[in-house]
Amino acid sequence: MRAWVTLERSVRERAPPLLTDLYQFTMAYAYWRAGRHQEPAVFELFFRDNPFSGGFSVFAGLTDCLLFLRNFHFTDEDVEYLRSVLPSNTDPDFFTFLKGLDCSAVSISAVAEGTVVFARVPLLEVSGPLAVVQLLETSLLCLVNYASLVCTNAARFRIAAGPRRRLLEMGLRRAQGPDGGLTASRYTYIGGFDLTSNALAGRLFGIPVAGTMAHSYVTSFSSLEEVWPQTLVPSEGDDPIDFLSLVKGWLGRVCQLLGARPQQVREGELAALLSYAIAYPNNFLPVIDSYNVSCSGVLCFCAVGLALCELQYQPLGVRLDSGDLCKQSVEVRCVFRECSKHFSVPKFESLLIVGTNSVSEQSLVELNKRDNEIDVVGVGTHLVTCTSQPSLGCVYKLVEVRGCPRMKLSEDPEKSTLPGRKAIYRLLDTEGHPQMDLICLSEEPAPKVGVPLNYYPLGLNKAVQSVTPSQVTSLRLDVFSHGEVNKLFLITDHLNVFKQP
Repeated sequence: MRAWVTLERSVRERAPPLLTDLYQFTMAYAYWRAGRHQEPAVFELFFRDNPFSGGFSVFAGLTDCLLFLRNFHFTDEDVEYLRSVLPSNTDPDFFTFLKGLDCSAVSISAVAEGTVVFARVPLLEVSGPLAVVQLLETSLLCLVNYASLVCTNAARFRIAAGPRRRLLEMGLRRAQGPDGGLTASRYTYIGGFDLTSNALAGRLFGIPVAGTMAHSYVTSFSSLEEVWPQTLVPSEGDDPIDFLSLVKGWLGRVCQLLGARPQQVREGELAALLSYAIAYPNNFLPVIDSYNVSCSGVLCFCAVGLALCELQYQPLGVRLDSGDLCKQSVEVRCVFRECSKHFSVPKFESLLIVGTNSVSEQSLVELNKRDNEIDVVGVGTHLVTCTSQPSLGCVYKLVEVRGCPRMKLSEDPEKSTLPGRKAIYRLLDTEGHPQMDLICLSEEPAPKVGVPLNYYPLGLNKAVQSVTPSQVTSLRLDVFSHGEVNKLFLITDHLNVFKQP
């Protein structure tokens, strides 16, 4: 419940009723002047094409929509601002009307958040007084479009990575502003990522946070004389040990084992890792490619890491941030195994290797085709900016007024709409695999298990086809009515795309 309250406050601050297009108010005024503002109307929110040239999308943003609706109310300051930008001859009573508006007469049915969905399937059905549901259009689109797009992108990364490799979202610095960064962190977690580097997202949404170090930390050191303090208390001891001398000793032993020369190690890099280990002996996971991985970085790490092990601490692993991640990860793992075997430190061979280097979905697919030892992949730019497609393209279309169906016709068939209120069913086969999503009018009887059903493939101009479902599931949930959320739909865990029906 605490997370819910925090989220509601966040939505209230980020998405007030004025977060909309001006023409929503001009249309609302025209409806009001014509006496049509209270007419019952129904809109649907959907997208026309699956994103990223793929076969699915993941619906996200529903929780934000519900909280937006629950808090929908114009303040006096909002109304005064609208008075200043609408035409001067606007009837003053319209502003009184706006002051009293809320969503107590609005009802929402929706697909559950986190559901795999497909093009042209209505994600939201919004019904209520015409002027009010018209005013909601832009805000609802804003709350659903990016959330669903980045959640889908995250799910695609998860599929490319496979179920076992951990994924770290680290795109805040590349996101389109603070709100874009927070939204990305939240919905990439729902889409299947395990961790975020975004500290505020961790606090607001309860997402596990993780981080290592930047190259700047390593390059800020140039000499072992800069290391202070130089001692470390053993995990199970009381007296501090000369950690600097201990690390130097281990460096000599590691270099001798690997046939390397201690002189080739960058002293500044060794100093940086040593200093960091003293600060974080239980969470030691440094970046090791600031200079040269094989000639310096991995040698420094092993010297410091083995010294930590001697003091009964357990280092976590390393991060690789440049070059051929597959090749380097294999070489680093070989070094870990040699050290583990030679120095009798069993856990050293299974230390984490984190890979981060402008990772895209395609590069992740290619990575999986090659031998590699990467345990965790950090993804930033290509994840949060949705590089290959900037928008999902959701639309919000009128389908009914006063109980009469409404349809938009267009010379472009893709832009024509399906009139009337609808029911949505997912039909599954005997093994529980989805066969199709069925869109039909709400008054039509629901499909029945074991009974053949004739249907037309949407938009394909094909002849009637038939299917016999083994399972039938309604995708619609009544989620909002009388100004209140009918159920808490807060998602606190990530989607398992490998188990979605």
